[in-house]
Amino acid sequence: MKEIVPVGQFEQLVLTAILTLGDNAYGVTIHAKIEELAKPRSVALGAVYATLDRLEEKKLIASWLSEPTKARGGRSRRHYRLQKSGEEALSESAEAAKRIYQAVEQNWGGFKWKPSR
Repeated sequence: MKEIVPVGQFEQLVLTAILTLGDNAYGVTIHAKIEELAKPRSVALGAVYATLDRLEEKKLIASWLSEPTKARGGRSRRHYRLQKSGEEALSESAEAAKRIYQAVEQNWGGFKWKPSR
């Protein structure tokens, strides 16, 4: 059986942001999605880039540079996508979160999760 790389909570947020953004996953959009997912916490952009580097080192994500654009003054944009191992790590994290939720609900009886809006 292949070993799944464990990921921390913030890494889960970054992987989830990349998953949801698809082809539009680059630093600024990833940061915005993480802020949305982590509400009410605010997240430093530097923490996002450090985590992206770490996830790429772990081979959970891959990145590539887009063509230079005039809108960015002729600079390229670094895009990110999940690797198969990143998908597996995120899936395992989601399954663990479900088990945690079920245990809390079972032990607190009438506990009903209500999303904050």
